[in-house]
Amino acid sequence: MPFSRRTFITSVVSGSALAAVSSSQLVSALTAAASAASGPGDVVGKITVGYQGWFACPGDGAPINGWWHWSQNWSQAPSPGNTAIVAWPDMREFTHAYPTAYGNLGNGQPATLFSSYDQQTVDTHFRWMRDNEIDTAALQRFNPNGGEGATRDAMAAKVRSAAEANGRKFYVMYDVSGWTNFHPEIKTDWTTKMSALTASSAYARQNGKPVVGIWGFGFNEDKHPSDPAACLDVVNWFKAQGCYVMGGVPTYWRTGVEDCRLGFADVFNALNMLSPWMVGRIGNAADSDRFYANLNVPDQAYCDAHGIDYQPCVLPGDVKSRQRAHGDFMWRQFYNMVRAGAQGVYISMFDEFNEGNQIAKTAENASMIPVGSGLLGLDEDGTVCSSDYYLRLTRDGGRMLKGQIALTSVRPTPPVVNGGGDADLARGKATSESGHTQNYGSGNAVDGDASTYWESVNNAFPQWVQVDLGAAAMVGRVVLKLPPSAAWGRRTQTLSVQASTNGSSFSTVAGPGGYTFDPASGNAVAINLSPVSARFVRVTVTGNTGWPAAQIGELEVYSG
Repeated sequence: MPFSRRTFITSVVSGSALAAVSSSQLVSALTAAASAASGPGDVVGKITVGYQGWFACPGDGAPINGWWHWSQNWSQAPSPGNTAIVAWPDMREFTHAYPTAYGNLGNGQPATLFSSYDQQTVDTHFRWMRDNEIDTAALQRFNPNGGEGATRDAMAAKVRSAAEANGRKFYVMYDVSGWTNFHPEIKTDWTTKMSALTASSAYARQNGKPVVGIWGFGFNEDKHPSDPAACLDVVNWFKAQGCYVMGGVPTYWRTGVEDCRLGFADVFNALNMLSPWMVGRIGNAADSDRFYANLNVPDQAYCDAHGIDYQPCVLPGDVKSRQRAHGDFMWRQFYNMVRAGAQGVYISMFDEFNEGNQIAKTAENASMIPVGSGLLGLDEDGTVCSSDYYLRLTRDGGRMLKGQIALTSVRPTPPVVNGGGDADLARGKATSESGHTQNYGSGNAVDGDASTYWESVNNAFPQWVQVDLGAAAMVGRVVLKLPPSAAWGRRTQTLSVQASTNGSSFSTVAGPGGYTFDPASGNAVAINLSPVSARFVRVTVTGNTGWPAAQIGELEVYSG
């Protein structure tokens, strides 16, 4: 059984090694010989997220056939006494859900979980990446030679498909934690299996070379390789295969103290990119400032001097430990890493519900969490946050990294967007449509009541409904709803969203794609947009698995 990285990595004593290093002295000494490393590519100048993709459920078709990473005992359904997670996902956008042994959610709905083995799950995750301008996903690959191997192999194919469909990049990131015989086996796995993925147009490249990540060299723990010669051989072997090698390294890689073994300097220097691990090291904005001054700045100077690309970690914070401070903790890290001059940012992690450091959509409050589970929502500090808040925060951090917004220590991202405090710009505004049946006109879609709805003429796709906001506004999200009654069975509508400033010339800002409305999750779909100025917002529907017409109970438009 593989382990969460936290299983292997104990938190270092806060500040115990920092005072021994003078960042100003190191910067002065190193920047004199600084040389440029790499130009922009699929990891340099980009946001990369670590993607586990390691959740499975019995009945999902996965060879592992168990509650993979959801529970401690994979043969038994997750429950308060048999759990491996510390945060609960927002389940509203998944077409397949698997019943657990938890009690119902606070809103009375059954407590279900997703399986990464369902292609729709991976597609949804990569759509979230696309909608929030996340460039690249590093697919975590632990030792594939045991009982998990076949499932991990299949996950690689699913990630490839989702990345291609959503215009994202991905690469294989080997995690050698607990991989005793990694030295020969990692080479065999690459040549016989994983290297085939580089034929994909979505496979990440840097400096024209396919990217390969290796996480775990140099960590001062028994579960990680202790032979620097074997590790150096692996790095050089991948480079000889024509790969650009990214290394997930100890926090104190440069000084060889705390979490780092001695004797690994040659291994670190051989890497094309360094990404020091930060989970468990910092927990608030002050920690980030301290590490910035004493580690990140001299780390960056060292990498500049040695022609190595520097990709520090940014993490949202553990929900259970109440670290997030409604985004201020994560934003401080973005600010610090950008002002340090980092070549890229690595988000730890996208779907790490086991450590609570996930940015994927997460339960907002107790209504979305199993009663009696002891888990917390994103409102744990009293600030209401939408489930996609940390995706949106990552989007803005990426924009700052890329120079699309100015460097700022003030978080620009609002915690709430789709309703709770932000005005629905479409409520009560004028509408138009391609047509409707009976008395189900387009005005029903903006009356604030999802139980009334617009329904188009039957058997005549495509059909559209449109709202006039009355004046141009920045539009960043569209929320579509159907009547929440259980009488409305689950259905997928294939649709796209168009925007216009004049009502005659429209541009597509989302889709086309299939969006699933499920009564078990409120029959609502939220669609993130790259912010666009628009007065008219149109939804065009080309298919509906539940009825031979387009159906929209509410068309809501928000600025963020």
